[in-house]
Amino acid sequence: MAKKILIVEDEASLRKALVEKFQREGFETFLAFDGVEGLDQAERIQPDLILLDIIMPKMDGMTMLKKLRESGDWGKQVPVIILTNLSSDDDGRINDVAELLPTFYLVKTDWTLSDVVEKVKGRLEGKE
Repeated sequence: MAKKILIVEDEASLRKALVEKFQREGFETFLAFDGVEGLDQAERIQPDLILLDIIMPKMDGMTMLKKLRESGDWGKQVPVIILTNLSSDDDGRINDVAELLPTFYLVKTDWTLSDVVEKVKGRLEGKE
């Protein structure tokens, strides 16, 4: 059975590239364009992993992740990989992220699509 990935990303070109790459790799993909839609889909679909942008309209990724972690047992445990254009140099942001237990914090410019897929596979296999 294909693993389910929820991609919460407002940038259309990156969202499309991620969907195509993960589908070619055999994943079932679901999309959300902002944190409000992402939280709704996450709770309804309960994907195996969530790829989450931080800067989005309606609800940012950090708020979505906080609400997800407060939503119950599944929400507390689901692996989340944060994909963002924001640097992790800001101590406040690092503390916020660490408190919400994402699996990885990846700066988009530092990773290829293949790298992201490998991180997802590794996390789902319990290797990372």
